[in-house]
Amino acid sequence: MISHGTVAQNRKARHDYSIGETLEAGLVLTGSEVKSLRLGRATLNEAWAGERDGELYLFEAHIPEYAQAAKLGGHVAKRPRKLLLHRKEINRLVAAIRREGRTIVPLSIFFNARGKAKVQLGVAEGRKKADKRAAIKERDWKREKSRLMRARQRE
Repeated sequence: MISHGTVAQNRKARHDYSIGETLEAGLVLTGSEVKSLRLGRATLNEAWAGERDGELYLFEAHIPEYAQAAKLGGHVAKRPRKLLLHRKEINRLVAAIRREGRTIVPLSIFFNARGKAKVQLGVAEGRKKADKRAAIKERDWKREKSRLMRARQRE
């Protein structure tokens, strides 16, 4: 059972997008969704955030049904979940989406020190295939360089 810490991460997001600014937002959840998150069960692979009726929502985030709550109705696993942000932040993010053609990508869901469920959002731009290859090449070179430096220090 996870009392605080990371519940789910979107590992492909940093590969598929170049992440600019990141920010933390609260989530409007039902009780069974919180229970499911506390068990560490959530997926953010296809998730994204967008505007609906002047508010920001998290779409396609999969929080599976909590087994004990299924008898009482439970919740829909992939329903849109409202994000809790200040009005100025919402306006700034919506402007970035509309004007600059960026995307808001959830990077992780976690519980903060007070036990509240939060989502870390990143304002992202899509990467081209060549950019992805360059990032992989750079990461591999850094790894190889650190290996060489460690081997050299041992000599």
